[in-house]
Amino acid sequence: MSSVPIVILTALDLEYQAIHAHLSGLTMQRHPAGTRYETGRLTRGTCRIALGLVGAGNQSAAVLAERAITQFRPRAILFVGVAGALWPHVQLGDVVVASRVYAYHGATSQDDGLKARPRSWDISHEPDQIAHGLARAGTWARFLPAGGAAPTVRFGPIAAGEVVQDSATSDQARWLRDIYNDAIAIEMEGAGVAQAGHFNRSLPVVVIRGISDRADGTKATTDSQSWQPRAVENAAAFAVALADELARELPQVSPSTTRRDHAVKNVARDNARVGVQAGSIAGSVFIGAVPDAPLHVAEELAELRRMVQAAYVDGRLDEGTYEAAAHELDVVDGVLPPSTEQRRGEMLVALKKLAGLVMDVAELAAKVTALVVAVRGMS
Repeated sequence: MSSVPIVILTALDLEYQAIHAHLSGLTMQRHPAGTRYETGRLTRGTCRIALGLVGAGNQSAAVLAERAITQFRPRAILFVGVAGALWPHVQLGDVVVASRVYAYHGATSQDDGLKARPRSWDISHEPDQIAHGLARAGTWARFLPAGGAAPTVRFGPIAAGEVVQDSATSDQARWLRDIYNDAIAIEMEGAGVAQAGHFNRSLPVVVIRGISDRADGTKATTDSQSWQPRAVENAAAFAVALADELARELPQVSPSTTRRDHAVKNVARDNARVGVQAGSIAGSVFIGAVPDAPLHVAEELAELRRMVQAAYVDGRLDEGTYEAAAHELDVVDGVLPPSTEQRRGEMLVALKKLAGLVMDVAELAAKVTALVVAVRGMS
């Protein structure tokens, strides 16, 4: 089972609870800015999920999707919820997987009318192929409530705007038919999440929507007939099944994970000569003077902080240990650069406390030990 999660985001509490019902072993994860996520595993699968609530609208969805990417470094993000159908053949309860997301409110107003300036994001090829295969196989239906008939899964463009669409004759409805004629559903968050994925080295984003109304003025009627919770359950079932498949098939290393270059140092003293022979070199090679030592320690500390956070997200550090470790890292950061004996002493004390906290996580213990040796070597 991989420790790299799939992030699932929703706009509404009802949508959040539908995903939540499929998870077990949940723990709370808090972003420093206050955003809360719950992480756990699929009760009927092996995938790790980080679940978050973003509220309505593309803007908040984009900000909190970016925050989730930074915190969890996921393999993919799924946005799951309800949408309105734009064409009669799309039935209430159907699941729509966005082949493309339109940010349809982009436009310029000119004397002869409103001219579209859309932005759009296509689904990544591999998740698209996996989703199609899952829909064909029908195995995702095992996540539906018992006794429920499996709805149709449709693939097509989705329009994501900033207003609730509930009219078939409004100016916006006509605009959508004229300019975004291939869109089969409409919602309010998919464009923000898609853009966040695009800005993170094209991290895969899949928008999955259950059809709860027809966006034609009948929303009050369909809501009274409980189509919203039914549509939510259908979308959630397909989403968790897809998350389980993505966790098995997508690469282990997320595109959003930053790779830190490692420096190779060759130092010549007295009359010695140093050559560099290598098949390939990543990062920087220094021949001559060694880079400033405090800078090296600062880089190592930044990497250690990322490793500690990843261990917390993976469940290898509990919350209390993580908070204590983060405190000691803050102490170490506070005495950078270790330019005096007193500063080095304070840093060593904090690092030794940190070593005791993370000793059960081998790579963290090794990293701290290496830092202790490096700091001692400065004296």
